[in-house]
Amino acid sequence: MPVRKGQDLPPEAGDDGIEQGKRLIRVADDKGLSLTQRIANHFYLLSWKTPIHGRKLKGKYPLKLLAVPDDEVPGDSRAGAAIRAGYFLFRGQKQPIDTLDFARPGIGPAFADYLHSFRWLRDLASSATREQGAPIAETVMRKWLAAHAETPSEPAWRADNAGWRLLFWTAHAPLILSSSDLVYRSLVLNCIARTARHLDRSADKAPMGLPRLVAWGAILAAALLIPGGEARRVFGEAGLKRAIDTGLHPDGGILSRSPLAQLEAVMLLAMLRAIYDVRREKAPLCLTDALSRAVPALLGLTHGDGGLGNWQGAGAIDPQSVEAVIAASRVRTRPLRQARDWGYQRIAAGATVVQVDAAPPPVARLAEAGCASTGAIEISDGPLRLIVNCGGAGLEGAWISRDLAQGLRTTAAHSTLVLNDSNSTALLPDGTLGKGVTEVELNRQELDNGSRLDLSHDGYVRRLGYVHRRLLLVSGDGREVRGEDMLTPAERRKKPGKQPVQLRFHLAPGVEPTLTADSQGALLRIDLGALWQFRTGAGVLSVEDSLWVDGDGRPHPGKQLVVTGEALPGGSSIGWLFKRMG
Repeated sequence: MPVRKGQDLPPEAGDDGIEQGKRLIRVADDKGLSLTQRIANHFYLLSWKTPIHGRKLKGKYPLKLLAVPDDEVPGDSRAGAAIRAGYFLFRGQKQPIDTLDFARPGIGPAFADYLHSFRWLRDLASSATREQGAPIAETVMRKWLAAHAETPSEPAWRADNAGWRLLFWTAHAPLILSSSDLVYRSLVLNCIARTARHLDRSADKAPMGLPRLVAWGAILAAALLIPGGEARRVFGEAGLKRAIDTGLHPDGGILSRSPLAQLEAVMLLAMLRAIYDVRREKAPLCLTDALSRAVPALLGLTHGDGGLGNWQGAGAIDPQSVEAVIAASRVRTRPLRQARDWGYQRIAAGATVVQVDAAPPPVARLAEAGCASTGAIEISDGPLRLIVNCGGAGLEGAWISRDLAQGLRTTAAHSTLVLNDSNSTALLPDGTLGKGVTEVELNRQELDNGSRLDLSHDGYVRRLGYVHRRLLLVSGDGREVRGEDMLTPAERRKKPGKQPVQLRFHLAPGVEPTLTADSQGALLRIDLGALWQFRTGAGVLSVEDSLWVDGDGRPHPGKQLVVTGEALPGGSSIGWLFKRMG
């Protein structure tokens, strides 16, 4: 089911693969799950508690796993050390193991998913030997089995949690199956088989994108690692292909448009291929093809330091994590400069990297932390960042509350123009994205002296009567990034009134701004880096407080440049320039 369609304007692809014209459209019926769908899903979850569903999960008890695949992605050693010390550590929150009650954990949803998915096994394995880690893992495993082995319920048995759990159980089987207690071992193996049967029936009911990919990946893991899985393998490979076709855009980007989800998808596919490798079986073409498309799309959102940009709820995921997942994928490729359907543009010139959100926001029902960021940019100079977005809306924890997370999704939390203090796409009270940007016009050209990107969106047309157009020019040596933000009256609309405008550029931590006397410019000193100059051709420039969220969900204080102006009924524009002085 396509969630956004591309229309050529006309198409003219150059030798560099850059498509000069493109129109991206958000589906008109993007209203989240309907009442009927929510009711049907509620009754489906209730059916898990019936004897009928319980009988469907019964079957042969596997006596062993056929192999233990390598988990090539290292865990978080800090979290692993915390587990050895007797507590789970997740985004600044702690949960003692001895008081953990899986029936009523009393923690936030993201922390609960971390525990139910058994992702912590990877962290434990990174800081403990088998002899050190197995008793701890077995203790937690017994707690989980006592609460959830018999009767499925959410969130423990939600398709993505169940899928990740099966993958981590099998990849780290020595930690949970080293016990000499044969009854316990049998219970663990039986629960692995029950989880696979549960996913057989629920994978296609998982949301498209990462959750459905995880569910089908786990089904294939079970097919390859549990004896007698030949029929499930055929079933699973067909399901995985459907999940890939519906969950990834043709350019390899994931539906939610989140760099974090993209990283997770690449990691999932790499883990699945490792299972084929350990069984000495050939991976299906859909798997290898998906990896070959997803990796360059992911690399397209890396900055000069190798870390990811702050887009669609993700924090700035560190370079080491990205590098580890890319290495596990075994795909060697260059960053994708133009993700036409995923909706990101990358311009790399000299030491400068410019990233642009050049698409409508993600479909509401497929993105829990979707952001109103159309037209926003990020800029890095070598390994140092200059212009960023706040990011982190999908990383709630000890440092980011629910209210702050909502604020981080707003247009004002991104480096772009804000009209009348409004979001370009509405954020609804239930957390979903509402009306706003439905169409983005995009034209990119590679010129002899640099790159030119021209995009416009209709996010303010219905409410305020203006089309926002952003023109970007990046010099061939990367020392100049010129821009112009234009607001033009929309056709077939009555003449709009005057509206206040704020043009925001959030500065990375460590960038110190100094305003010029005329309030039209600023010197930007990057800590341990070069000096940049900013100039604006209209409005009044000021400096305000901001924040930036790292990949662990920890906010860091920063500053932002704010150009204040006014949108006039006949149209108006603000030109600006970033110039490297060093």
